Amino acid sequence: MNLFDQVSADIKAAMLAKDKIRLQALRGVKKEFLEAKTAKGSDGELSDEAAVKILQKMIKQRKESAEIYVTQGRPELAQDELSEAACIEVYLPKQMGAEELEQALKAIIEQTGAVGAKDMGKVMGMATKTLAGKAEGRMISETVKRLLS
Repeated sequence: MNLFDQVSADIKAAMLAKDKIRLQALRGVKKEFLEAKTAKGSDGELSDEAAVKILQKMIKQRKESAEIYVTQGRPELAQDELSEAACIEVYLPKQMGAEELEQALKAIIEQTGAVGAKDMGKVMGMATKTLAGKAEGRMISETVKRLLS
């Protein structure tokens, strides 16, 4: 079962359970998936890789919104955003830990022959393709900078 079908089935389960936050989050996910499927130039299908990118973007948006709400003194709205992000994270592949990520990046640095900060672009290009969906881009970038300096 692909991610689109899984989300559709989970929307029904959330409706039956009367779980409002989960239902709202999953409806947002399904909306984004449908927009991607029907976008100009799309073939009407949504691969799991494309779906994971959409999910990551949605989680990032929710976390950024939560930060803004906290700075504006609206913790109840921040909590809603973080709850939605948690509901969406369930559909992502297991994220790599810091040590696991560092090991993977050391291997990529060795493969590319990078020796310093000037080679960061080479490493990042390969790392983002290899680790897509397994680690957050910001975390990859910070770790690469640390390893190359």
